[in-house]
Amino acid sequence: MSTIKQHLPETVAAIDMGSNSFHMIVARLEESGTLSIIDRLRENVRLGGGLDEHGNIDKAAQKRAFQCLETFAQRIRDLPQSAIRVAGTNTLRVAENSQTFVAAAEDILNHPIEIIGGREEARLIYLGVAHGLAAGEGKRLVIDIGGGSTEFIIGRGMKPSRRESLYTGCVSSSKRFFKKGKISKKRMDAAETEAALTLFPQAADFKAGRWDEAIGCSGTIKAIANIVQMEGWCQDGISYKSLLKLRSALIEAKHEDNLSLAGLTENRKPVIAGGLSVLLAIFKVLNIEQMQVSDQSMREGLLYDLVGRITHQDVRDASVEAAMSRWGVDVEQAKRITNTVENLCHDACEQWSIDVEHIKPLLRWASMLHEIGLQVSHNNYHKHGAYILQNADMQGFSRQEQALLAALVLSHRSKFRTDAFKPLMKPFVKPGKHMCILLRLAVLLHRGRTDQSIPAIDITVSNKDINLRFPDNWLNEHSMTLADLINEINYLDAAGYKLSFE
Repeated sequence: MSTIKQHLPETVAAIDMGSNSFHMIVARLEESGTLSIIDRLRENVRLGGGLDEHGNIDKAAQKRAFQCLETFAQRIRDLPQSAIRVAGTNTLRVAENSQTFVAAAEDILNHPIEIIGGREEARLIYLGVAHGLAAGEGKRLVIDIGGGSTEFIIGRGMKPSRRESLYTGCVSSSKRFFKKGKISKKRMDAAETEAALTLFPQAADFKAGRWDEAIGCSGTIKAIANIVQMEGWCQDGISYKSLLKLRSALIEAKHEDNLSLAGLTENRKPVIAGGLSVLLAIFKVLNIEQMQVSDQSMREGLLYDLVGRITHQDVRDASVEAAMSRWGVDVEQAKRITNTVENLCHDACEQWSIDVEHIKPLLRWASMLHEIGLQVSHNNYHKHGAYILQNADMQGFSRQEQALLAALVLSHRSKFRTDAFKPLMKPFVKPGKHMCILLRLAVLLHRGRTDQSIPAIDITVSNKDINLRFPDNWLNEHSMTLADLINEINYLDAAGYKLSFE
């Protein structure tokens, strides 16, 4: 344990690139593993509001985002890469030009941006909220209304048991139903109905009776709580009656410019009607009478998850183990492949100048999961495995990480599909192909699926040239492996790589 403490970074940071606001939180990491917040920054970027009719983030929204990130970048410039997490949510999940935007944003931050799925966002939200609450025995319903999506989580203590993410939020609702700032009873009714219809298929799992306490978090809910309390409509948290009073006040104002409510900031005015309509629908459909409000949310969850990775308590390890169990992976074969891959990687990664800290764990997980598709079919199981890894709900993994796992599994046998790596985030493209070669070689060496030991193999690499040196006469005594290696020469040659062995 003392070794881990010696290597803990003094400061860690998380950036949450939401659909409405961008947040950054910086904290001091104590030797005990606890966090002490030392800085918070927030900018109302309205990224989701910048989606045009073609689903692209427009230039104005991009400009706001990049200006914000330039400010954030100055704050984290001196921090090590391993002490920072940056995550994008709904708008970056759905925008047509997301890849181009993310590449430019990464250049500003000098750090990769993870685009996380809705359920992973929900897990991080719950993690952040749970850390800010006193330990309790009851079940909690946690709700976060973001700019483009709303997350629902039921959990007990630190563990979520049910997570869902729905495509409705304060920005998307305001943009659709309250155009040009106009507010009316008819518009509010339509917005609430739309939100209720979106929630209805999931309502049975989240209704009152399945939890003991409802907790809201993040910008929309915190803003509404601030208004209803400062207006004197509710003494604690948010009540359903106080929401109805706020609804009447908005309708009476008729336009966002006419709103004059205690606690309502100028930045919140353009999205307050949309946010309120979503929250009202949630209260009605789930039969909520009273909601408490948490100051913590996804950005704190990102930090706590980062600390888990730093202290070797990575939730991704548990996700991989759960996937192996669910899909009946041959554990012994997976261990053989993984051990050989790591041995090859030890020498090859340095020669290829690969960022081992970020890539090696993903190669290890791909090695453990490379046969996950066998439960679907023996024919083309690598294709089935790639589909599962691309689309499964895997806690802790970003979408880009799952895409890399899928590409590695897809190309671990037969034809080397280099095209599968082209759509990946830039830091994964070239290293991903190199890692795939190591996985292919390990699978080839263990084709017999026995515990027979593999000899020490010297590997020398230089760009696209790979040379393997086996002990004297070993290949002559293992004719099947020799035949496989000859076939592999042809597969790699078609992909532009040159394999040689002696």
